[in-house]
Amino acid sequence: MAKIKAIRGMNDILPDATPVWQYLENTVQQLLSGYGYSEVRMPIVEQTDLFKRSIGEVTDIVEKEMYTFEDRNGESLTLRPEGTASCVRAAEEHGLLFNQTQRFWYQGPMFRYEKPQKGRYRQFHQIGVETFGMASADVDAELILLSARLWQRLGIRDAVTLQLNSLGSNEARAEYRQALVDYLTLHKDQLDEDSLRRLDSNPLRILDSKDPQTQTVLESAPLLSDYLDQESAEHFAELRRILDDAGVKYELNPRLVRGLDYYCKTVFEWVTDKLGAQGTVCAGGRYDGLVKQLGGRPTPAVGFAMGVERLVLLLETLEAIPADLRQPFDIYLAAEHKGIQHRLMLLAEQLRDQLPGLRVRVHCAGLKNIASKARQTGAPLVLLMKTDEAGELVGTLWHNDQPQFDLGEAQLVSAIESVWTR
Repeated sequence: MAKIKAIRGMNDILPDATPVWQYLENTVQQLLSGYGYSEVRMPIVEQTDLFKRSIGEVTDIVEKEMYTFEDRNGESLTLRPEGTASCVRAAEEHGLLFNQTQRFWYQGPMFRYEKPQKGRYRQFHQIGVETFGMASADVDAELILLSARLWQRLGIRDAVTLQLNSLGSNEARAEYRQALVDYLTLHKDQLDEDSLRRLDSNPLRILDSKDPQTQTVLESAPLLSDYLDQESAEHFAELRRILDDAGVKYELNPRLVRGLDYYCKTVFEWVTDKLGAQGTVCAGGRYDGLVKQLGGRPTPAVGFAMGVERLVLLLETLEAIPADLRQPFDIYLAAEHKGIQHRLMLLAEQLRDQLPGLRVRVHCAGLKNIASKARQTGAPLVLLMKTDEAGELVGTLWHNDQPQFDLGEAQLVSAIESVWTR
């Protein structure tokens, strides 16, 4: 019988990789807590209309990439392809938005059907941050400052670059959209197939085209910045002023539009050149119209999402991972002969009680070559126990592969505490 394998593009995260994920997730959680953000957890399955109404029916995500199915009641359901719409739905459904300000974050798997490649999978994981009820540029800046601080803590600040743009109001963007369509229509014979398809449905996405000939055409295309309304221009100027004062460097990218229909005003991406084609590690922007679009009252909002797989890959590529991260325990506890295993288990529990935080692994296999096997685990501390002539437990404590103490049971806790690096 053939073995069952994981679905293509949906990967197992094995024990040698999970410590890096935990390190990233814990660093993010501590940082967001320090900024006063609260975690929200949403289901991974939502009504399909949620994403059609928020992302836009003529986007690649809705047209090509969503995992959509009918349940037994004939209702169309979709595995969430992104988190913002779900967060808006949850906050609106539970009355958390009207006349309130909120700062939320979430993490978890998202699903898109696309060709799997390094850093891009069909089940991928995101950490998202969303804020509601604040229309001014200072909260836009807070999100960017927050993410810049995260890169600093992770030791990857020099490997990422901030790109910044403003899409303006919906009215200004509609005016620019028409100007762009008029220009591109004159050059239809030079556009790639995807761009031709988007010309009527989602022309701003053509600005993201990777086709060299299309990019050549775009060099002379109208710029969105020339169509900004006064309010959006002032909002963008204030954002830049805060970032400049904070010393956050950025590049203005007039072609940056993001791939979802709901964005307005500020959009930004943190990109790296260390991962090849999949260079965006964090992206977001303002989406003031989305809450109303999904049935709520008009509510200003801004947020971002970061791809966990890509950030893990970047940490590994830059070797920015703490040296001892993959060591899952502090001390390895083993018996040198038969008959004392039950006492060893009780000793391990005693150590956990008296030294909270000490990670203890007990050897539960055979006793052949036990001393060398215990030291080969790579644990910084190894405790090998036996009994003396009087039947009392005694042991040798090894620290970094060097014997430190020969001691009795009563001395164990203080001896371990003296060499344990917390």
